[in-house]
Amino acid sequence: MISEEIVRNKLYDEFIKPTNQKKDFIGIEIEIPIVNLDKKAVDFDVVHKVTEKFQNHYSDFKEDGIDYDGNVFALKDSRTDDIVCYDCSYNNIEFAMGREKDLFAINERFRDYYSFVKESFEEYNHTLTGMGINPYRKYNIHEPIPSERYLMLYHHLKSIKKYENVPMHFHKYPEYGMFSSASQVQIDVHRDNLIKTINVFSKIEPIKALLFSNSVLLDENKHVTCFRDPLWEYSTHGVNPHNIGVYDVDFKDIESLQAYLESLNMYCVMRDGAYINFESINLLDYFAQDFIRGEIYNNGEYREIDIRPCINDIQYLRPFKFINLTFRGTVEFRSICTQPIKDSMCVAAFHVGLKDNLDDLEHIIDNDEAIYHNGYTAGELRKLLIQDNLPSFVDTNDICKLSKDIVDLASDGLKERGIGEEIFLKPLYERIKRRTNPGKEIISSMHNGCKIEKLIEDYGKLD
Repeated sequence: MISEEIVRNKLYDEFIKPTNQKKDFIGIEIEIPIVNLDKKAVDFDVVHKVTEKFQNHYSDFKEDGIDYDGNVFALKDSRTDDIVCYDCSYNNIEFAMGREKDLFAINERFRDYYSFVKESFEEYNHTLTGMGINPYRKYNIHEPIPSERYLMLYHHLKSIKKYENVPMHFHKYPEYGMFSSASQVQIDVHRDNLIKTINVFSKIEPIKALLFSNSVLLDENKHVTCFRDPLWEYSTHGVNPHNIGVYDVDFKDIESLQAYLESLNMYCVMRDGAYINFESINLLDYFAQDFIRGEIYNNGEYREIDIRPCINDIQYLRPFKFINLTFRGTVEFRSICTQPIKDSMCVAAFHVGLKDNLDDLEHIIDNDEAIYHNGYTAGELRKLLIQDNLPSFVDTNDICKLSKDIVDLASDGLKERGIGEEIFLKPLYERIKRRTNPGKEIISSMHNGCKIEKLIEDYGKLD
C-alpha cells in the first residue's frame, strides 16, 4: 500500500512541476488514414514496402519500433525528433513532428514526408486522405499492430463485459482506434498560465467542433460531423467520465487541478517490458491495494497475473481528455479530427495564436450570448454542435460572428509573433464564410451525389 500523500507528490512531480520551465515550442501529431483504392483491405505487405522505401530515402530515420513479426512500425530522426509511424494498426499512418519554434519549419518537413509517402502508396493503388474516419473502414482488417502497447490497448477496449455494472452503454466499435484519426497539438505552458489555459480553452471546445469537425461514419451515421467524440466517450476509456472529453469545471488553482488528476482512472502498467492490463480503477484506489490482478499477453494468449503497485506506475496514467497535461510540461490539445491535408497546419495555428491572448478570449466568451450563458456547459454544447444541424436556440449568423471573433483573435496572436503564420488560418475563414466544416462538406457532398472517391482525392491533396 502506498500512501495518498506519496501519490499526490508523485502526481505533482510528473504533471505539474515540469510546467515550471519557461519554453515556447510547438509539437504536432497528424494521423492519416490509408486507403486501398481497390475497395479491399489495406495490404499490410504494401505498408511494409512503403516503410522500407521511406527508410531508404530518409537515411536519418532509424528504427524506433519493431512488431512481434519483425516489421518496422516506427521510424525516428534523432536530429529533428520527427517520427513516422503507424498508430494502433497498419491502416493509419502518423506524422509526429519534432518540436519547433514556428509552424513553417514543421509544415515544410511534413509536406515533404507526406508527398513521398503518398506517392509511394499510389504505386500500389493505395493512397492517403485527410479524413477523421477512414472512408473505406468497412473493407479493412481491424487488427492491432502486434506490439506490446497496441495489443494491450485493443484488449482493454474489447473488455466491455468486465463493466456490466457500470451505468453507461458501450458502442460496438472497440476497434475504433484502427479507423479514426486525429490532429493533435502540444504547446509549452508555464505554470503561471496553466489554470487559465485549461479553463479558457475548455470553454471553446464547442467552437472547435464547429470549425474542425471531420469524422463522419459514412455507412452507419451520417448526421454526426465528429463521431470521434462518442467513440471515445462510450468506450472503456469512458468508464470514468473524468478520463475523457471536456473539463466541465473551472479550476481555481493548482490544487483543484491536482484534485482532478487524483480522480482519474488507470488501466495498465508495465513490468519487465510487458504491459499488464486490469479493470479500470481510480488511481488512488490502485495505489491503496497490496496487489492488483491483471492480464498479460504471452505467446498469443492472455493469462492472469498479480502485481504489486509501485509509485513509478504513475507514468502509465493516460487519460484521453480533450486537453491533457503531459510529463513534458506541455498541454496537449487532442479533440480535433485529422483535417483535409492542405489545411493541416490550421489546427496548430489556431491554438498557438490564442495561447497568449487568454484574457481577450475569456472576455469574448464572458460576453457572448450566441451559445454561452444559455444553461449549457461547454461539454453539452459540444455534443450539440457536432451534429450536422444546429440546435434551434442557436442563430447561425450569431455563432458565425462568434467563431470569426475567436479566429480573428488567433490571427492577431500569430501576427504578434511576426512570422506570418496567420496565413494558416485561411481555411477557417473560408469555413466560417461558407458556414460549414469538413464533416458537413462530406455529408452535404454525398447527399448531392458526389462520389466518395472524389472526396478521398480532394481531402488528400496538399494544395
